[in-house]
Amino acid sequence: MLLNWAYALYAGDLVHRRIVVDLRSEVYAKLQRLSLRFYDSQATGSIINRVTGDVQSTRAFVDGVLIQLSILALSLVVYLTFLLRIHVLLTVVCLATTPLVWWLSLRFSRLVRPLYDATRRSADELILRVAETSDGVTVIKSLGRQKAEIDQFNAVNDQLQGHQQAVFHRVSRFGPTVQFLTQVNLVILLLYGGHLVSTDQLPLGTGLIVFAGLLQQFSNQVANLSSLAGTIQQSLTGARRVLEVLDAEEEVVQPAKPWMPVAITGRVEIEGVWFEYEDGAPVLRDVSLTIQPGQRVGILGGVGEGKSTLLSLLPRFYDPQCGIVKIDGVDVRQWDLTTLRRSVGLVLQEPLLLSNTIAANIAFGNPHATVDQIREVARMAAADSFIQQTVDGYETMLGQFGMSLSGGQRQRLALARALITNPPILLLDDPVSAIDPETEHEILAALKNAIQGRTTLMVASRLSSLRQCDKIVVLSGGQIVQQGNHDQLIDQPGIYRDVAIVQGFLPQESVDSIAESERFSGVRQ
Repeated sequence: MLLNWAYALYAGDLVHRRIVVDLRSEVYAKLQRLSLRFYDSQATGSIINRVTGDVQSTRAFVDGVLIQLSILALSLVVYLTFLLRIHVLLTVVCLATTPLVWWLSLRFSRLVRPLYDATRRSADELILRVAETSDGVTVIKSLGRQKAEIDQFNAVNDQLQGHQQAVFHRVSRFGPTVQFLTQVNLVILLLYGGHLVSTDQLPLGTGLIVFAGLLQQFSNQVANLSSLAGTIQQSLTGARRVLEVLDAEEEVVQPAKPWMPVAITGRVEIEGVWFEYEDGAPVLRDVSLTIQPGQRVGILGGVGEGKSTLLSLLPRFYDPQCGIVKIDGVDVRQWDLTTLRRSVGLVLQEPLLLSNTIAANIAFGNPHATVDQIREVARMAAADSFIQQTVDGYETMLGQFGMSLSGGQRQRLALARALITNPPILLLDDPVSAIDPETEHEILAALKNAIQGRTTLMVASRLSSLRQCDKIVVLSGGQIVQQGNHDQLIDQPGIYRDVAIVQGFLPQESVDSIAESERFSGVRQ
């Protein structure tokens, strides 16, 4: 009783408190350290399942496999020792089926392992379907796709059930087979052991009856392999997926002697940068660009031309395969990561807000910011006026992703959040592409105030956003094909002027004059 009590207490503390809680924290911490390239190759459902379900499977490996195997091994050694002391030959004969049981267990493990792998992948897909449909419920309802989404979910659910049923069928055959083989030992005992008793080679009470009791206990322990074999493969599958995260290479790592400057001017130098997500498919090709402190640089290009990728190299979300990215003359790979990323403010096209107060969202990058600091950056981002009109002002709770706010309001909060660390470099990844012209005007006015004195790189598809930039670069095929300010580029044949014509930045008379001039030039040539 005391041993059972101590075992239950210690095992419960070890498994449910230290292993589950600590391992889940360790996996989550490793996910935070991994580079964006890891997330590019992993679905959301898989990541969620590794932190939740797979950690529990790892717990089952410790609780249901390691501990149980230790108990099993100890029990088998004890019973086998007593059996051999009673009669060696009888023990060998009665345990003749044991090698067959072990062979069947190994074969069963090899058969069910791929099924458990498929089950985990189907569970990942199921979680992904729930996550995606929850985020996109507005789109689903607006297009009347509820029935189709239900059918797709049921298909994934049925697939998961099919994998689980295949496992169940194999377990249901393997368990009774092992139990039958262990009971055969008792038949052999009655036949051969009875012969030994009848010929006075073995006593009945202290011999055959005691031997039968020990053999029954031994057989019961061997029969436990039928349940342990399945538990081993199921838990190993989860443990393997957890270890894939823990053992994943951290592509972007802290340098051994990190550079931590006292002051940052914001000079950016990009020298001969090549970058590719997949081997043989470069997104950026030999890109070189120098940006002076406080200079405003716009980036124009089509979809997939590497604009966002170029921005992501500055805070070192990725490292280029070739070339160097420098800030203040120092390679970003030598910078202290925290210092670097706090020095580079980032505003995305689709801002992500957290389920917290407005003040907490703004102060996310600087949790110790005072109320005055929060309000100051909110005014710089032209967000203070609409915040004051909310129910609880800066203490207003936002729902998931801040969906209760308009697109322009979310964008202004994202801009305020980027400014809370007072970054000398500001990256704007097309922040006005998804909002209406009136809101765009408000955001641009806020940006004009926010970028004063900061080195700014702005990706934009609307020339109205790029006109205020000191320099504009045009990307095509992963290369810089044009550079200059708005007036210079609009006078040059090329992508920028083509976009200006489409967006109405050139009057029709000028367009006709340019076309006539180019036709005349072609005829003369």
